[in-house]
Amino acid sequence: MSTVRGCEFPDDLYYLVDKHVWLRPAPDGLVRVGLTPIGFKLLRNSLVAISIRTSAIDQEIPKGKSVAMVESVKYIGPLAAPLTGVLVRGNDRVTNNPDLAVNDPYGEGWIVEMRPVDWEGARGELLTGAEATAAIQDLMESQGLSC
Repeated sequence: MSTVRGCEFPDDLYYLVDKHVWLRPAPDGLVRVGLTPIGFKLLRNSLVAISIRTSAIDQEIPKGKSVAMVESVKYIGPLAAPLTGVLVRGNDRVTNNPDLAVNDPYGEGWIVEMRPVDWEGARGELLTGAEATAAIQDLMESQGLSC
């Protein structure tokens, strides 16, 4: 686990740093996707809703397109797909209790599960370990963010 400016980032996850999302691959070929603490910080710590694009379940979502919407007191915007893949399911627990995504972002607070179209190719575009930590630190310092 790395700590950057007071935020925790597991070293074994993959990150799409500029979109503030993380991925955890599972043995069954799916990946879980969630929002990083930076994403919550940018929402001014006022997350009020997470809405999964249920109409897109079982459909291929291109990288960068929305898999869910996040809503805070002053912002409504997309949670971008960190890779191209089929949206398998959303986490109903998070839609019913968005605080779960804030309080346990890397555990029960995951937002969606996807089946990557090309995991080997996609993972080459994501950051993990020390490389992710360095990129996250640069981003947080450039935007004056901390947890």
